[in-house]
Amino acid sequence: MPELPEVETVRRGLQPVMEGARIERVEARRPDLRFPLPSPFGARLEGRRITALGRRAKYLTMHVDGGPVLICHLGMSGSFRIEKDGAGEIPGDFHYERSKNAAHDHVVFHLSTEKGEPARVVYNDPRRFGFMLFAEGAPDEHAMLAGLGIEPTGNALDGPLLAGLLQGRKAPLKAALLDQSLIAGLGNIYVSEALWRAGLSPLRLAGTLGKAGPKARAMADCLAGSIRAVIADAIAAGGSSLRDHRQADGSLGYFQHSFAVYDREGIPCPTPGCSGTVRRIVQSGRSTFYCPTCQK
Repeated sequence: MPELPEVETVRRGLQPVMEGARIERVEARRPDLRFPLPSPFGARLEGRRITALGRRAKYLTMHVDGGPVLICHLGMSGSFRIEKDGAGEIPGDFHYERSKNAAHDHVVFHLSTEKGEPARVVYNDPRRFGFMLFAEGAPDEHAMLAGLGIEPTGNALDGPLLAGLLQGRKAPLKAALLDQSLIAGLGNIYVSEALWRAGLSPLRLAGTLGKAGPKARAMADCLAGSIRAVIADAIAAGGSSLRDHRQADGSLGYFQHSFAVYDREGIPCPTPGCSGTVRRIVQSGRSTFYCPTCQK
């Protein structure tokens, strides 16, 4: 699944074309994706102007004047393709290349941009695990978004807040960090990277960071900072690959070259002075990569 940085990169890539544009026509080439498309789908959006393109955790939100909010999830294989001036571009950085096969173009937004130029934004999804749903009221009250935890961006996620979230939890630290009701948008890749940066084992009991005392406070402060930093670095890497258009085919941008432990089983740990080797284990059916020597 695309993680928060990839979804944010998609949002930033779509924003210049979609925000302020008028939706002239919507083609729904099939009645469903993972779930049935809302009915009527196109009629609820056509003729309206897109006022904002947002993101909540791993969900995109499209706000239109006088209409519902469209909530989009990319699933495992979904992507948006911008078609303008006869050229197509897929904004976003993905671990695997996105499809350009027109047979999997399921939803097409025909737009008139703020400058009056025509553009098409095409949703392509070979596996159809993505979805589009309407939020009739506030998006955060929709069933898909209600109950999501704090965003791992900005300074709101700090040590004391993280310690409070983890206090008393007996789950392994990695499992707790993947709990979307605690921190929204964290996924397998960036949790592994953040734990390595903080020097904390994914097997450590999460509640140890919520205890009283300077050691627990220091661990919580370090981990909160590492989470914010790894997400910010990944978003920045995706942004630079969009700016120079080197990844217009949708393949992963630059940040994969910065992975310290994820998918690097058997290599020497990159922590200076550490003699350990990156190990892969399975937690809750997901691969975890870490250094058992320096992550405690």
